[in-house]
Amino acid sequence: MPLDLVLRGRCVVTPQGERAASVGVLDGRIVVIGPFDADLPARTVVSYDADVALLPGVVDTHVHLQDPGTPWEGFGPGTLAAAAGGVTTLVDMPVDSCPATVDAASFAAKTDAARGRCHVDVGFWGGLTPRNRDRLPELAAAGVLGLKAFLTDPGAPDFPPLPVADLTAAADDVARLGLPLLVHAEHPDVRPAPGRAPSGPVTRYADHLGVHPAEREAAAVDAVVEASARSGCRLHVVHVSTAGGAQRLRAARGAGVPVSGETCPHLLCLVAEDVPDGAVEYAVGPPLRDRANAAVLWQALLDGTLEMVVSDHSPTGLPERPDPGAPGDFATAAPGIASVELSLPVVWTAARRRGLGLTAVAGWMSAAPARLAGLRSKGAIEVGRDADVVVLDPDATFVVDPGALHQRQRRTPYTGRTLHGVVRETWLRGEPAGNGPPRGRLLLRTV
Repeated sequence: MPLDLVLRGRCVVTPQGERAASVGVLDGRIVVIGPFDADLPARTVVSYDADVALLPGVVDTHVHLQDPGTPWEGFGPGTLAAAAGGVTTLVDMPVDSCPATVDAASFAAKTDAARGRCHVDVGFWGGLTPRNRDRLPELAAAGVLGLKAFLTDPGAPDFPPLPVADLTAAADDVARLGLPLLVHAEHPDVRPAPGRAPSGPVTRYADHLGVHPAEREAAAVDAVVEASARSGCRLHVVHVSTAGGAQRLRAARGAGVPVSGETCPHLLCLVAEDVPDGAVEYAVGPPLRDRANAAVLWQALLDGTLEMVVSDHSPTGLPERPDPGAPGDFATAAPGIASVELSLPVVWTAARRRGLGLTAVAGWMSAAPARLAGLRSKGAIEVGRDADVVVLDPDATFVVDPGALHQRQRRTPYTGRTLHGVVRETWLRGEPAGNGPPRGRLLLRTV
């Protein structure tokens, strides 16, 4: 019986490294990987020139699509943008939709909103708050891939923060379900130093950083590490932004604590020194830090302290969601950087400048996020996995034009930047993604 598809590439990025290969696909799965010129009868054969690389589709486990109940991003444009950027799988966050995903009923509303509208495969995190700890088993049974908690107020009335004092007990609850617990780690009790909080609008980024001290993350990571050590639960720190947070994770992992962390393209590639006054397109929580701090985050990726890079795609500044305060005021600007479409080229541009290769990028952006979410069929070009492949021209460049983006969010700090890495095609389970009707599936955990 012939294969459905064979993709031939001179540079195919596999878990074992880069090689010339033919990737054979049947029923959406990779069933054989052979030499470039292997005799593999197939209904469709696509051969790529040496100027492109075939990478595993990006798995982005930190995406806010804000659907249902809001007019902001949505599963349609958000997943179309993902496909355009080489993302074949994403996991949607439980906050920012109405209702938030905190019980079986709200999870059903979420999946109803997503069904038939997704251009890539989509999974879901459930929310953990002080109000719904007794509802966690029903969320697990409904199919969430894990739980997410905030230690500071995310600004959603139906998603209050989890008190730090309750973190270990909550981690015990999650451990019994066999799920990971993701934590937004900023400690509410760490306050700005006296005199660091301006009384009026905050237009200078240095003043904005004074309101959000780095010690806030370090203290929260200490609490996460303690909860993980006491409960045995896999706790995962989202968007690690500071050297102190990374250093604490390094020590904990070295001691065998089952804790992990991620960082984001903007935290690696944008730095506080370069933010112009009033440029609220750089507003994000936690905030960007300085160049020396970003260098520590890169080192944490290289030594395995931080396992993955995910977007924290969070569209703000949309016409339906204007900034509530004075123009150029970081204190009132809606925080969030929408980058699901740009994450791969942003990270690749910075990685190649450091002499790093595509194998490392695939590990950070595909394999490790898939492991976190328990998605065994995702994250690698390997026999038995889904045929999710991004065709990347690593040497080609483009200038970021907000008007050309597929996402609804047009405001971006990457405007006008020249990036390396043009996504030529994206394959989702052996079919073109982003062209034609939505083909994405909902990825529900099965008990």
